[in-house]
Amino acid sequence: MQNAVPAAVPVSHARALTCLSFCGPRPGLLGRGPLHHRQAHGDGSKRLIVVTSDRKDPHMSTVVPYTALTGVYTIDPVRSTIGFSVRHAMIANVHGRFGAFEGLVKLDGYQPSRSEAYLSVQTGSIDTSSPDRDTHLTGPDFFDAATYPLMLFRSAGLADRGDGQFRLTGHLRIKDVELPLHIHLAFEGATQDESGDHRVGFSGTALVRRSDWGLGGSTPVETGGVLISDKVRLSFDISAVRLSRAEAA
Repeated sequence: MQNAVPAAVPVSHARALTCLSFCGPRPGLLGRGPLHHRQAHGDGSKRLIVVTSDRKDPHMSTVVPYTALTGVYTIDPVRSTIGFSVRHAMIANVHGRFGAFEGLVKLDGYQPSRSEAYLSVQTGSIDTSSPDRDTHLTGPDFFDAATYPLMLFRSAGLADRGDGQFRLTGHLRIKDVELPLHIHLAFEGATQDESGDHRVGFSGTALVRRSDWGLGGSTPVETGGVLISDKVRLSFDISAVRLSRAEAA
């Protein structure tokens, strides 16, 4: 496992950054969606087989073993979403997303636990559909985007929980605080898109406490509780494109 990568490395510099990307498949890429099942091998082991729709004929399926997915992938930001939701006034959830991010993932289909993931998110790109609220969130009370423009994640391990489910562990740095992060990750499938690019899809969720990173305070409300919950649910829908050997070298 490699050490942490520099904070502000463009995603195109694959030599310096080997990282994971998250984005769900869009309609037309996976047809009716991937299916997963375990297949026994002569050595007694079981390996996940991914069944995806055929690009030329969406009614046909192709069996793809994990080993065929080995490689370095880059996040497709157009077809990926990094979002969050938080309870407001104890009665409703406010949803938001980050519009600017980049990252890479190194998939090891032979030993998935050796896969690596890195992600860089621009804190100033937060979008909650409220300009005034976004200005407050990027200010010094929360992300302080002027001082800390990037939020960084680096993986530390990947555990296979079976049936396409994984537990991704790593470290999340927000501002000047770096803490462990555990992501419940689901492999959504693999395909070759209309441009001939090889893609993989992931979705994931994680629950964090914003106070751990010093994000905002806790304003009480008259009816009890706080105005903004300390618990924040992160969500990832990732579509990643495999780099050529020359690009990944």
